[in-house]
Amino acid sequence: MNEPILHTASARPVSRRSLLAAGLGAATVAMSSGTAWAAGRGPRAKHVVLVAWDGFDPAYLDLVETPHLDELTRRGSLSTTTGCFPSITNTSWSTVATGAWPQTHLNTPYYLDPVTGRAVSQSRTLEAETIAEAVHAAGGTVASVQFFIVQNHGAVYGDPRRLYLQPGGTSTTRTDLAIDILNGRSVRSGSQLVTVEQPPTLLAVYSDELDARGHEEGAESPNIPGILAGLDSDLGRLVQATKDVGIYGETAFVVLGDHGMTTFTRGFGKLVLTALRGAGFTPEFVSPGGLPRPETDVAMVVGGVASVHLLGAARTADGVARARAVLESLPPVQRVYDRSDLAALHASPFMGDLVAEPVAGWSFGVDDPDGPRGYHGRTGEMQAGLLLAGRGLLPGVPPVQARHVDIAPTIAALLGIPAPAQAEGRILTEALHPQLVRS
Repeated sequence: MNEPILHTASARPVSRRSLLAAGLGAATVAMSSGTAWAAGRGPRAKHVVLVAWDGFDPAYLDLVETPHLDELTRRGSLSTTTGCFPSITNTSWSTVATGAWPQTHLNTPYYLDPVTGRAVSQSRTLEAETIAEAVHAAGGTVASVQFFIVQNHGAVYGDPRRLYLQPGGTSTTRTDLAIDILNGRSVRSGSQLVTVEQPPTLLAVYSDELDARGHEEGAESPNIPGILAGLDSDLGRLVQATKDVGIYGETAFVVLGDHGMTTFTRGFGKLVLTALRGAGFTPEFVSPGGLPRPETDVAMVVGGVASVHLLGAARTADGVARARAVLESLPPVQRVYDRSDLAALHASPFMGDLVAEPVAGWSFGVDDPDGPRGYHGRTGEMQAGLLLAGRGLLPGVPPVQARHVDIAPTIAALLGIPAPAQAEGRILTEALHPQLVRS
């Protein structure tokens, strides 16, 4: 299959010190200790704990000590994973959960719906099987604490074998509930109290605190280190809970983000509108939920990048080419992707005739923000942090060019079950115990 084409580098260099030193340095210790694999038990994991940190930019790892993440790294590796385009939350987590590209699972962000004609922000649309559904189909159990993308796709309210909880609140609140689940204590799922009698095969816990603060204050916010330190503390408590209930040695841990974050301080939406009008178009930025005006022939829906839809008589090959030339002429536009470019990136077919990507630091906002703000969606935010550790993982052996589509097949391999039906990624065999690769 074609690999995604990355046309830009991250806006901020990713230091490899935090990502690689701990994992590679720990390899000799872990392997020489003789504790990497219990004799005669085999490497297959009985449980996987998936910790999803929205907006986990790898660069954040150099901002604060993360002792609990580092401790887990001694049983595996800390690296990065490359996501999908656009690098928007729901679409990115859909790619993680299904192992399929957006062109297959069809979760599409910030576009003009061809059926309703309205602008869409984000949805939970999924046209591919998730890892939660694959676990359940194989006879395993699932519990999801606000890992929202699998709600009704392998996890539902009130069912102890495939349980979904959406408590809101902080990472600490959600981690407390995950610990309750591991300990067999009753938890509230919707309107019901539910008890999970045995630790689930797949336990997923989601936090959005990094993402929220990054959007509010930019990727360089002085509050980011404290948030990451808190997430690391919650991770430590969750790991300790697996020890307390006796499953630590047979559990694989996957900690990852969906995208990175870049700061912007300038908006050039007025320039875009002026330039398109000068070329004879009637352009409009359409807010989610809205309809383009009847006279609009270039409708743009923005989510980090701009999904550009030509309408009516303007939607011809010549019209698309003229609109592209206008957008490419603007200095704050880094790149404009046409349908063939988007296909090479495995993007959803529902994205616009063109997708315009801003230069880092600029946004399609009509006005400048009143202070630093953060966004994602561009190719520059496709990279996120990734930890793989524990049962079935080789200490000190990071995966090679891991991608979001590889996560679900790798979790399935760790558990010894079939990958989700539409998965297009690969098993990260280089990071797995050889017996798992042969089985």
